[in-house]
Amino acid sequence: MPGLTGFKPGCKVWLEKEGAVFGEGLYDLLSRIERTGSIAAAASEMGMSYRAAWGKIKVAEKRWRVKLVFTRVGGDAGGGTSLTGEAKMLMERFRDLRDGVGGLLGLQQTDS
Repeated sequence: MPGLTGFKPGCKVWLEKEGAVFGEGLYDLLSRIERTGSIAAAASEMGMSYRAAWGKIKVAEKRWRVKLVFTRVGGDAGGGTSLTGEAKMLMERFRDLRDGVGGLLGLQQTDS
């Protein structure tokens, strides 16, 4: 059956708690915040508004009752955002799960 050639295995994984999921999207957002030190810059890179990015973070924090980011208001010293230890641990758990499942399927990950 020529039309069925070229298929490759794939899957999506996530961590779930109380109906809210931690998946590739939130992982990507937090990774970009960690790299840029800015919610606005991370959101811009992802093609989303600051408000949408901040909303995703706040919903997750409220549902899971855990703080994911520290924010500093701008001014002479400049503002910025950094990840909490809990956010870094959550990212590590997700990355381990994603990479482990991907390894079983022979998939290569694009980040680590």
